[in-house]
Amino acid sequence: MAILVTGAAGFIGMHVAKALLARGDEVIGIDNLNDYYSVQLKEDRLAELEGDGFAFEKVDFADHQALDASLGGKDFDRIVHLGAQAGVRYSLTHPRAYIRSNIDGHLNLLELARHRQSAHMVYASSSSVYGGNTDYPFRVEDRVDHPISLYAATKKSDELMSETYAHLYRIPLTGLRFFTVYGPWGRPDMAMWIFTEKILAGEPIPVFNHGDMRRDFTFIDDIVAGVIAALDHPPADDGKEKAGRSKGPHALYNIGNNRCEELTHMIDVLESALGETALRDLQPMQPGDVPATAADISAIQRDLGFEPSTTIEEGIPKFVEWYRAYQSR
Repeated sequence: MAILVTGAAGFIGMHVAKALLARGDEVIGIDNLNDYYSVQLKEDRLAELEGDGFAFEKVDFADHQALDASLGGKDFDRIVHLGAQAGVRYSLTHPRAYIRSNIDGHLNLLELARHRQSAHMVYASSSSVYGGNTDYPFRVEDRVDHPISLYAATKKSDELMSETYAHLYRIPLTGLRFFTVYGPWGRPDMAMWIFTEKILAGEPIPVFNHGDMRRDFTFIDDIVAGVIAALDHPPADDGKEKAGRSKGPHALYNIGNNRCEELTHMIDVLESALGETALRDLQPMQPGDVPATAADISAIQRDLGFEPSTTIEEGIPKFVEWYRAYQSR
């Protein structure tokens, strides 16, 4: 039976779908192809998935009637829900987009899993849920009651709704708190792409908090390995406490690189890969942003055997190589 992947035209969604297809799974991909960033990039990602075993439906999963209609007659027993309205700063100016996609949309996927009696749904959360926490590294057991962006608040809400559905309907659910994902086919609204584009154009790059920023940069191949490991290991409905402290069939994991890198070092590595020097425009902290993220991945290591292996010294040149090739097409 097939696996449903939401956000299949997105950065992580495309890579996960491609890996599932490569191991012989059938994949039904859905995406609404919105214009938050380049639709052409999304269509080019989908072109990477064309072939036997992949079926695509253009649909907005925040519209439950359209979602039900598009999936009527299609069989799948597991769901990887990666579609969302992403971006911290965009949530400051377009809040309703986040409620529609991340709240209404997540509810629709939970209802879909409930009525289809899905064997497991893995869904995307975010390191943003840790908000203003200052105890590093972040642990899945930490309280996350103080989000500092609406995006983070919607992701925390997704976790709460999932806990409720796991309790009421005993649906196996796993939430993954992603930490700063980068790599080939990445998003144009993220620092790696923005910096690369501006450095090559000879333009200044915005360096927030005057460069005093740290991130757990996680390469896409490591993320995909973690997502698939989670998909293959649904939490048991055995009354035992799971990662994240649920006693229902609901687990929460950090999925990061387990290395907290200085932003200035990331820029140094990017300069080396590009063979260019960046013009660094030092700026204050942006609203909704945090000075550091660092993942404690002990739970996902223990339960799923997750071991990220790609350093930024290895991953950034791979992104640059892809970026140059893609821009020359």
